[in-house]
Amino acid sequence: MTATLEIESFGFGHQAAPDAHLVIDLRRHFRDPHIRLDMRQLTAHDAVVRETVMNTPGIKQLLAGLVAAIEGFLAGPTQTVPVRVAPGCAGGRHRAATVALALHAVFSGDLDTAAELGVDDLAKAYIDRGLDVTLVHRDLDKPVIDR
Repeated sequence: MTATLEIESFGFGHQAAPDAHLVIDLRRHFRDPHIRLDMRQLTAHDAVVRETVMNTPGIKQLLAGLVAAIEGFLAGPTQTVPVRVAPGCAGGRHRAATVALALHAVFSGDLDTAAELGVDDLAKAYIDRGLDVTLVHRDLDKPVIDR
């Protein structure tokens, strides 16, 4: 049986965190593109947002730690239950969505996207792993939260 990983980015400001094995709160420790007026209306679909988030001090170390934690869940004895991971930030448009994209690139072995995000070293281990990986951005297209 193939292990399944479900990644769902979200914004705490829209509604409660999804039910997940790991909920990652990115609100207070990592650079928020929302504070820049030129990025406020943008999302993780925009390269400048992804670059800003991925160049935040500590974010790549966090991703490496998350990969190790997720690998622990995937190695567990209950392979029939999908492992659910939910990175969240205030609005779900910038930090959470970018971290979710990076995790998806790593675990799906997508070296092109992983290289763009600077995590191709992590993704190499998953090229032929054959994991079933899904990605949902719950709040990416919702209106910007006024804060």
